[in-house]
Amino acid sequence: MPAIVLATLNARYYHAALGLRYLAANMGELESQTQILEFILQHKPADIVEAVLAARPKIVGFGVYIWNAEETTKTVALLKRVAPGITVVLGGPEVSYEYAQQDIVRLADYVITGWGDVSFPKLCRELMAGRPQAQKIIMGEQPALSEIKLPYALYTDTDIAQRLLYVEASRGCPFKCEFCLSSLDKTAWAFDLDLFLDEMARLYERGARQFKFVDRTFNLNIKASARILEFFLARLDEKLFVHFEVIPDHLPDKLKELIARFPAGSLQFEVGIQTFNPEVQALISRKQDTAKTEENLRWLREHSQAHIHADLIVGLPGEDVASFAQGFDRLAALNPHEIQVGILKRLRGTPIDRHTEAHGMRYDPHPPYTVLATDRIDFATMQRLTRFARYWDLIANSGRFPLALPLLLGDAPFQRFLRFADWLYAQTRQTHQIALDRLFDLIYAGLIEVLALPQAEVFDAMARDYAQSGAKGAPRFLGQKGGKEKMLRSATQQTTRQLRHAAH
Repeated sequence: MPAIVLATLNARYYHAALGLRYLAANMGELESQTQILEFILQHKPADIVEAVLAARPKIVGFGVYIWNAEETTKTVALLKRVAPGITVVLGGPEVSYEYAQQDIVRLADYVITGWGDVSFPKLCRELMAGRPQAQKIIMGEQPALSEIKLPYALYTDTDIAQRLLYVEASRGCPFKCEFCLSSLDKTAWAFDLDLFLDEMARLYERGARQFKFVDRTFNLNIKASARILEFFLARLDEKLFVHFEVIPDHLPDKLKELIARFPAGSLQFEVGIQTFNPEVQALISRKQDTAKTEENLRWLREHSQAHIHADLIVGLPGEDVASFAQGFDRLAALNPHEIQVGILKRLRGTPIDRHTEAHGMRYDPHPPYTVLATDRIDFATMQRLTRFARYWDLIANSGRFPLALPLLLGDAPFQRFLRFADWLYAQTRQTHQIALDRLFDLIYAGLIEVLALPQAEVFDAMARDYAQSGAKGAPRFLGQKGGKEKMLRSATQQTTRQLRHAAH
C-alpha cells in the first residue's frame, strides 16, 4: 500500500493534473510508495475520503485551486474527522497566499506555498523518518528547472487515450498584469528544450495527440516557439490537436510561416485581449500594442486555419459598460472563432487588490471571488453582464448557430446581444440547463420579437442551423406549416452546394 497519496479534484474527468505528476516524479526513493488519486468536482467528499482511506496512506497531499477550494475544504474536514492520524499537506495557488484566513489551512497539518516540486518530497522524507516539522507553513523552494524531473512518463495509457494532456515548455511570465498570479513572477524560465521535446516525442509515440501547453507566454522566445511548432508539423496527422496561450502583439514572420502550415482542427490559440482601453491597461500594468494585436488577429483569421479563442474581462478597475462594449464590438469585428467573456476574479495574492477601495471593487467572498460591483458598474448591471457572458458562451461559442448568430449581432453586437440576453433571462429565469430544442425556439422567438427581424429570414437561418447541428429533436418553430419539409429541403440544397464547391 502507498505511504503517500497525492490527490486533487479536477473540474472535469478529461483534465489531468500536471501538478500532481510533477510531485510524484520528483519523490525520489519515495516514488514507489506514492500514488496519484484524481477526482472531479461532482464526487462527494465522503466518496473521496473513502477512496483515499482505501489506499491506507500515512500522508495525503491535496492540490488546492480556485475551482476546487470549497469542495476540497469539505473533503479535508471529513478526512481529519474520521482519520485524524493521517497527515494532510496542502499545496497549490489557492493556499499559497492569504492562508491565515482559510478554513482549509486551519484543518491541515502542513501547507507548502509556491513551488512544491522539491519542498514536498523533502517534507515527506522528514515525516516518514518520524521528524515532524515545527513550522506549519513551509515556503516552497524554487529550484533551477534543470533540477526538476519531468513528469510526462507518469501519464498513463488511459490518460493518453481519454484525456487532454497538459505540458509546459516554460514557467513564469515577465509581464505584470495585476489580475494574474503570474504577475508575481520575476521572469519566465524555460525547460531544456531538447529534453522537453524528447518527452513530447515519447508521448506522441505512445499515442498522445492532444497537447495543451500551460505556458503563460508561449511565443515569448521565438526560437523556442518555432522549434516546438516544427516538432508538431513533422508529426501532423488527422488527430493532432495543440493548444497554446499567445501574446497577441508578438507574432513575427517566422512564426506566421509555421502557423500557416497547420491544417484546420490541429492548432488553437488562446489570445488574451482582456481590454482595449489604454487607460485601463495602464491601470492594471498591462502592456499591449493594440494596433499590432488587431493586425495579428486579422492575419490569423485571414491567413491561417488556427482556431482563435480570444479573452475579454468584465469588471476591470476603471472600465465602465460603454468602454467594455466598445472593446467587445472591436474584437467581434476581428471575427475570432470564440470570444470568452470572463468576469474579473480577485485571485488570492494578486496585485489587483490594490484597486479595491479606490475603484469600489466588491468581490464575492467565496471562490472564485468574482467581482460583484465596481464604482463604474453596479451590482444589477454586473448581473446582467454575467448573464450576457453565460448566454454568449451557450450560443455564440457553441458553434451551433453559424447563420442565426449574425442575425443576432447585426452591426451593434454588444448592445443587440445584451438586449437579447435580458429578454432570454426574463423568459427563462435560468442560465443553465436549457435544453437544445428549447434554446432553438427561444432564439427563433427572440430574433422576431426582440430584434424585429423578418420571420421568413429567421426561419431559414434557424432551420439550416438545426439541420446542420445533427440534433434529432423537434423544436416548436419547425412545427409551422411545412416547417420540417422546408428544413430538409434547405439542408439538402446546402449539401448540394457544398458538394459542387468541393468538386471545383
